[in-house]
Amino acid sequence: MRQIILDTETTGLSWERGNRVVEIGCVEFIKRRPSGRTYHVYLNPGREFEAGAQEVTGLTLEFLADKPRFEQVVDEFLAFIDGAELVIHNAAFDVGFLDNELRLLGPQYGRLADRCAIEDSLAIARKRFPGQRNSLDALCKRLGVDNTHRQLHGALLDAQLLAEVYIGLTSGQGDLGFADDGKSEAAAAAAAFMATPAAARPRVQVAPEEQAAHDARLEKLRKKAGRAVWDAWEEQPADAAALSTVLEAV
Repeated sequence: MRQIILDTETTGLSWERGNRVVEIGCVEFIKRRPSGRTYHVYLNPGREFEAGAQEVTGLTLEFLADKPRFEQVVDEFLAFIDGAELVIHNAAFDVGFLDNELRLLGPQYGRLADRCAIEDSLAIARKRFPGQRNSLDALCKRLGVDNTHRQLHGALLDAQLLAEVYIGLTSGQGDLGFADDGKSEAAAAAAAFMATPAAARPRVQVAPEEQAAHDARLEKLRKKAGRAVWDAWEEQPADAAALSTVLEAV
């Protein structure tokens, strides 16, 4: 399975008003793992930025003046994404802009959907976290993805962050491929742990002050969560199946 995590930056919020793409960033995944291949290009839009758009990206027309036009890179861009599943946050926005860029070059290029499946990570996030903020920054914070280096919007940086967010959003789904025999990820992990002799299981030595801080943190979490997985572990389920049930229920 080949996936391309994709993001764009533009001169404004609406392609219908003549705004254009100024940056494309892509990260390739093979079987849900980064392949190491990326695609990144800045583009000369041939028009001014709308008010506010330039501040978001930090890009200027002076910087973009010697960059290629979309028609100069369209073939290499399409070759990179062709046949893949595109993962895009708020896909309608980026797809609308890129389809417009293709349309301006002529009907022979078609639309992105003619070449690729498209998955909207924003739609996934809204199902998983209904009623909450699901911007890329909000999801990074919620899923523990470090985005402290994101001071401005950049297509390649945002695609790399989205790649981590997407894995967090979809972890545990069947396409992870951990077990084809029907076992869940938790069951497989539990079985592997329980098959290890007790004497061989790792033990971590911590300083007394670290243990005290750890215990205090767990007590705060207990007050919020009620019953937590570490408490269930102390009940020592008899086998891997019981442990799996505990892990999936908490």
